[in-house]
Amino acid sequence: MPNITIPDATLNDGTTLPKIGFGTYRLNGAAGVTGMASAIQNGYRLLDSAFNYENEGALGEAIRKAGVPRAQLRVTSKLPGRHHHFDEAITTIEESLYRAQLDYYDIYLIHWPNPSKGLYVEAWRALIEARKRGLVRSIGVCNFLPAHLEKIINETGVAPAINQVELHPYFPQAEQRAFDKAHGIATEAWSPLGRANQLLLDPTIKTIADRLGKSIPQVILRWQVQLDVVPLPKAANAQRQIENLSIFDFELSTEDMSRIATLARPDGRTFDQDPARYEEF
Repeated sequence: MPNITIPDATLNDGTTLPKIGFGTYRLNGAAGVTGMASAIQNGYRLLDSAFNYENEGALGEAIRKAGVPRAQLRVTSKLPGRHHHFDEAITTIEESLYRAQLDYYDIYLIHWPNPSKGLYVEAWRALIEARKRGLVRSIGVCNFLPAHLEKIINETGVAPAINQVELHPYFPQAEQRAFDKAHGIATEAWSPLGRANQLLLDPTIKTIADRLGKSIPQVILRWQVQLDVVPLPKAANAQRQIENLSIFDFELSTEDMSRIATLARPDGRTFDQDPARYEEF
């Protein structure tokens, strides 16, 4: 196991979160178990899955195979849009646990607000109840815009611990990050390396990476950490897993951060998944 120390952030509920995690989207079946167990053995302690990824069982198996004590891990899953009704949400969380063969999830998130259905407050109440029942330790959301967050906070009095959103240099989410921070909500980044766009070939980032003797992914992930964002990169390859974790032994300068900030685009979302209208069930 590489000797990499990952600092923690403290969430608004008093629990802690490693400042980088491991995304598991499309890591399924036996190959997925191998990739996820490798990530744990290579030092990842925050693992991000979802009911809709259909890999909670594989993640549970990877946890058992990796040989790292359960208490050292922060395991996440997410509630799908089709189960936002209160009773369905509770049952779905129970099913998530049965699939993974875990006693609890460290983190459980609402995957998308699906605003046209108008059920995300009800889903949020279910997560609050699941936490009371000990099914989950920390609760949060994904892809919630400020208006969605204000609504659940105003109607329940409970702020999410986490908001996981698409975030990368082409879509740095400055306003969303500021809102989350003002409300004590930690921001996590999905697609931190810009799934299916040209980010990994970007000449501005390459210049910075070359100067520092680092890779482009390392510079991007370090940029996120310095923005107080928790990135969730995915990599099946062990060498890349270690490379993505190795971002705590260097710093980007103020000038580097400013240069990366110039890459922001008005249409920076990779797949136009604007939570105001995009919905997932």
